[in-house]
Amino acid sequence: MSIDEQVALLMQGTEYGDETLRRTMEAELRERLQEGRPLRVYLGVDPRTSDLHLGHTVPLRKLRQFQDLGHETILVIGTFTALVGDPSGHLMGRALMSPEEVEANARTYAEQAFRVLDPEKTIIRYNAEWLSRLTFGDLIRLASHFTVQQFLARESFSARLDIGDPIFLHELFYPLMQGYDAVALQADVQIGGTDQLFNIVVAGRKLQEAFGQRPQVAILLPLLPGTDGVRKMSKSLGNHIPLNTTPEDMFGKVMSIPDEVMPTYFKLLTRYPPQRIAAIEQGLREGTLHPRDVKMELAREIVSIFFGEEAAERAEAHFRTVFQERAYPEEMPTFPLSRPQPLVDLLVLTGMAPSRSEARRLIRQGGVRLDGETLSEVETIIQVDRPRVLQVGRRRFLRLVPAEPE
Repeated sequence: MSIDEQVALLMQGTEYGDETLRRTMEAELRERLQEGRPLRVYLGVDPRTSDLHLGHTVPLRKLRQFQDLGHETILVIGTFTALVGDPSGHLMGRALMSPEEVEANARTYAEQAFRVLDPEKTIIRYNAEWLSRLTFGDLIRLASHFTVQQFLARESFSARLDIGDPIFLHELFYPLMQGYDAVALQADVQIGGTDQLFNIVVAGRKLQEAFGQRPQVAILLPLLPGTDGVRKMSKSLGNHIPLNTTPEDMFGKVMSIPDEVMPTYFKLLTRYPPQRIAAIEQGLREGTLHPRDVKMELAREIVSIFFGEEAAERAEAHFRTVFQERAYPEEMPTFPLSRPQPLVDLLVLTGMAPSRSEARRLIRQGGVRLDGETLSEVETIIQVDRPRVLQVGRRRFLRLVPAEPE
């Protein structure tokens, strides 16, 4: 790839909230690529959860792009920063974690990250290696490069200050620790979400300069919208697409996203180059491509990344059989089922029937179907190991999916 093509690929999907900053980062990236040496690129992740979803893979996909271009790629597991928790984007203090919790999550985080990254080309580092060795004097010297006003001006802190919510002193240490990661690694590039702008651009670059290093290039990526297309993808919001699921479930959930967020998913989650994505966007605008067909392509690409081509083909065939050939709507409410459930109870629990007596009546009259098959026995027990469609009457549909393990 030419330098222009590399810059276009690596800047694809980035978001800075400021055009001047974006141009500066692009120019610095171009300058380093022109030096013709492998860049040292890293992504830091705090293992505060072991249950990853597609939103977590957005920066991993960007790291993979650098990896494929021959750069030195480092995945930093925040075994020390996770003890505090990043306050970015949070309007309340985060619970402290024990070293045992962090270590357990770190193991599963790395395993899932290798579903995106090439394990043979990925260097794994744990920031406890260098952060745990800092003395109190070291911390004072790091802190001397910043003002309290700089920290309190951050949106997450200023909002809490305005309403009188507490800001704990240890939360101010987090940007210092993350900034020192860049120093310890002598990083050329750091990848992170837009919520990391302060930690990467202000703290990281400033500390590198203080230590006589060339400040890193910041590659900032937006937070992935969830299946509702509005709020960020989050397990707590119920709009996430987990990695630890079936190919059929992942395919079906991608198919449930609103049409307008498809370009974002293409840019942040797929292996497609900028030119191909631009052609898809143009086809959607001009009406030469049908949104349903484009979304099928998107779902197939995403599932193939995590499960392989054969699994993606099976998931697509399953979706076509269940949702298209039986004329089901592609968008419908989703209900996770964690254990076998009596059909009568399920209909009431999901709001498909107002009462148990009405649920029994609907069943006896043949008004309830599962994947197109009429359920006529009131005593039927429902369990799911893959996405299935529960239908009541002609117009009420519900997608049943396996619940995630606790």
